[in-house]
Amino acid sequence: MVDGFVSAYSRYVSRVPDASGVLRASGPVPGKVSVIVGGGSGHYPAFCGLVGPGFADGAVIGDIFTSPSAEQAYLVGKAADGGAGVLFSYGNYNGDVMNFGLAQSRLQGEGVDCRTVLVTDDIASAGADTPEKRRGIAGDFCVFKAAGAAADRGESIAEVERIAAKANDRTRTLGAAFAGCTFPGSSEPLFTVDPTKMELGLGIHGEPGVATTERLTATELAGLLVERLLVERPAAADGRAGVILNGLGSTKYEELFVVWKAVAAQLVAAGVEVVSPEVGELVTSLDMAGCSLTLHWLDDELAELWDAPADTPAFRRGEVSGTVSGMAPRGVAPSRPQTATPSAAPEGTAATAAAGSQAAHAAAPAVEASAESRRLAATVRSCLAAMLATVTEHEGHLGDIDAVAGDGDHGRGMLRGLQAAHHAAENTDGAGAGGTLRAAGDALADNGGGSSGVLWGAMLRAIGDTLGDTDVPDAVSVVAALRKGADTIGELGGAKVGDKTLLDAMVPFVDALEREVTAGAGIGSGGGGIGAAWERAAEAATTAAEATSALRPNIGRARPLADKSVGTPDPGAVSLALCARAVGMVLADECGGERA
Repeated sequence: MVDGFVSAYSRYVSRVPDASGVLRASGPVPGKVSVIVGGGSGHYPAFCGLVGPGFADGAVIGDIFTSPSAEQAYLVGKAADGGAGVLFSYGNYNGDVMNFGLAQSRLQGEGVDCRTVLVTDDIASAGADTPEKRRGIAGDFCVFKAAGAAADRGESIAEVERIAAKANDRTRTLGAAFAGCTFPGSSEPLFTVDPTKMELGLGIHGEPGVATTERLTATELAGLLVERLLVERPAAADGRAGVILNGLGSTKYEELFVVWKAVAAQLVAAGVEVVSPEVGELVTSLDMAGCSLTLHWLDDELAELWDAPADTPAFRRGEVSGTVSGMAPRGVAPSRPQTATPSAAPEGTAATAAAGSQAAHAAAPAVEASAESRRLAATVRSCLAAMLATVTEHEGHLGDIDAVAGDGDHGRGMLRGLQAAHHAAENTDGAGAGGTLRAAGDALADNGGGSSGVLWGAMLRAIGDTLGDTDVPDAVSVVAALRKGADTIGELGGAKVGDKTLLDAMVPFVDALEREVTAGAGIGSGGGGIGAAWERAAEAATTAAEATSALRPNIGRARPLADKSVGTPDPGAVSLALCARAVGMVLADECGGERA
């Protein structure tokens, strides 16, 4: 898809070398702030279709409904920096927050003034008292537009950040779905809607709405959307609003215009001055049937940016001057983007612990693995192969339970990540157990994408760091390494046991294994060794994963759909338990006694 997009719009964009991302064809402008947007695919023209003069300077492109990895965001951010700083802006989803956050910390560590503004416009996903918990949906467009226009007129990184945050604070969206979207390769939609009903408060990743209501006429729907959005009109609003009536993929323009007629009339009746409205498909969700309404409340500053010229593959407004066009002249091939000298990091910024750990590993001298650790690395490879096999077998089931309150891609993301992890591990000749796990973790994080990719990647790397490459660990050391992996997940994802995440299977697994080891059960001759103890701990993980059915999610993409999630186990917990069982069978065959 990316290759085809770049081929079709080479006058606007060029691909970032070795990365899933694009920049303006001319590359970064020295001394100008670069605005980088991004997220999963399936939302075109968001995000890559909005790269161009007056809008974004680049986009990081994840797989369908999956956040790009930290490595991809880092590569695009590094290529985009023109010396004046980089602003990341994207929707408020855990996978994006973790991956872009790690990339930001890495760039800051290299001297790039990199900042972030999250988009949180979806009023259905959290209350007005906790706006920081809201998702970013079609309001992305308004925030990106304000930030891009401000950057193109030469504002500093601090001003671009302020303006983007202000635009986000003044943007509200609510949507409705009439039918679910179908994930590529699937024969059924992620969710279905009774023909007499509709879903209110939908997401843009195939999630159903937060509530099911009776199907309304176009006029009634317009009234409902306008009424609920006006309740959250900012106190400082002067009555002007940029308005978007957004189609989600298969609600076509003729239908949207019918709805718009009623929306416009009701806004005017409410005393709202509509400024340069947009009716069309701007932030989609594959082939979902539905629409959303966005009110971007303006003042003099934001109104100027809202109406500022823009010229991108998917959106054009006014005439863009040649001095800020950022486009290759007609008939001239775009130059390869060059990375300018990084600017100094803002005073007081620091890399996160996870990103700092990654940087330290990258700089640390290689440790020659012992012969014993290299032999153990072969067992690590067998464990990864078993994990890959079990996720391959259960991919469909993992996707189905993820689709209940999420986007249905967990099985596919885990499969893609484990394929890459297994491949990386198989190509670590001479590495010990720790090095093999680190290579597998980095590959899983980069290819799995989303929150599961980055969490699993960080966990495997933490386990590998703790085990090392010289000593062959005993059972106590194995438990310590796994505990470090669980702690890393909690620190990076901000989750705890009971939040309905993979930690709800991982922590009971580690606790059970520690009890086995402490009691001596299953360890040493006659007990079956570490493999038998691991298998019993995996049973505890499986039981804990099944018990997440009764939990309400407190974090992640399923949180806004907490009621619909009850009754279905967490897919991350289920996949972790499946992997624990697969590893247990390998260890039972290959490892015995007290030594791992």
